[in-house]
Amino acid sequence: MSTADRTYDDPRDRWRGQGYGPPPWTVWRTWHPGYILLMILGFIFWWPLGLAFLAYMIWSRNMGCYGGDRWSRKMERMEEKMGRMRDKMERFGAGWGGGPRSSGNHAFDEYRAETLRRLEDEQREFKDFLDRLRFAKDKAEFDQFMAERRNAPPPAPPAPQPQS
Repeated sequence: MSTADRTYDDPRDRWRGQGYGPPPWTVWRTWHPGYILLMILGFIFWWPLGLAFLAYMIWSRNMGCYGGDRWSRKMERMEEKMGRMRDKMERFGAGWGGGPRSSGNHAFDEYRAETLRRLEDEQREFKDFLDRLRFAKDKAEFDQFMAERRNAPPPAPPAPQPQS
């Protein structure tokens, strides 16, 4: 028997975690894809029936879009996963925000740190250059548009229509 089989009794809890599923006696009250089929059939046979079923589905709050409890569970799970990932990265040696681990050669580590810092500076300068280039291009296009608009002949007034 696997660990997952021993930990969680309900097979749906293997993916969501223990205790996150609805209690077994309330399964009939939760949203089911068959409800959509019933709603469509209700619209086909007699539209007020389909409309009533749609209203029931929305206002019964069983469609899964209500309740902050579900959101808080998802956030807790995400924080737990991020913590596990952070631990793995720290064990791997990279640290979560730090640089690479030491190679054992102090001179090489200094050279690598200096090279990475220089590359980051060059990357930042290049991004700044691209931003200035885009701004200059946009300004030139705008100036050209304004000059064309300024130099355009004024529209001719509409000719008066003869009255008969």
